[in-house]
Amino acid sequence: MLTSIAGRACIVTGGAAGIGKGIARVFAAHGARVMVADRNGDDAGATVEAIRAAGGTAEAAACDVSDWDQVRAMVEATARTFGGVDILCANAGIYPQTKMVDMDPAEWDRVLAVNLKGTFLCVKACLPWFEAAGRGRVVVTSSITGPVTGFPGWTHYGASKAGQLGFLRTAAMELARYNTTINAVQPGNIATEGLSDLGDDYLATMAASIPLKRLGAVEDIANTALFFASDEAGYITGQALVVDGGQILPESLEALQEIGG
Repeated sequence: MLTSIAGRACIVTGGAAGIGKGIARVFAAHGARVMVADRNGDDAGATVEAIRAAGGTAEAAACDVSDWDQVRAMVEATARTFGGVDILCANAGIYPQTKMVDMDPAEWDRVLAVNLKGTFLCVKACLPWFEAAGRGRVVVTSSITGPVTGFPGWTHYGASKAGQLGFLRTAAMELARYNTTINAVQPGNIATEGLSDLGDDYLATMAASIPLKRLGAVEDIANTALFFASDEAGYITGQALVVDGGQILPESLEALQEIGG
């Protein structure tokens, strides 16, 4: 099961840390040849070294996904290195927390440029390689924030994540001619490096609001992406899957308390 990505060339944007790093590790462990693309080239290199130490195949590329020239160069470098591009995991994203009253319009523009425009640019740059291969897979990392829930300070982030889902539904129709699918994962609260500074009490409160009583692991998202990228998921396109331990289901904490949560 899910061995079909072995040997395939995969790009993971935002692959130097967090969910992207988890996706890169899991895909490499299943035999994919992974290009770890990140605006932080040094951290991308560190991720590559860890993958290689575990027996995987990976290369690193510094890339700002909001810049068309950089995206094209990164995709072309992947194709030169691995002989093509088979899978794109469009994961790169930023999430500064600023309420609207304090937000500079330039911050809004930057978040939308990286999270939403960056998704479009990366997919566009991969199209010639999907066409040449006669197949392709795109997996977008969206979020529950925006499409389903909201949180103060993340109007720009939420808009970008909801926008990704609007993008993929039409993109699915346009990509079908290349025998290429596009789907999205919508993570809930996932334990990444960025959460460690919030403190144990805050993390415990977050976990208490989730029916499964734990934060998600990066592997939970990576394994979902792995399925979407596989041959086994070849008849699924234009879909989004919430992976959140049931976080969006309860009306309130009281609802969980009613079941002994």
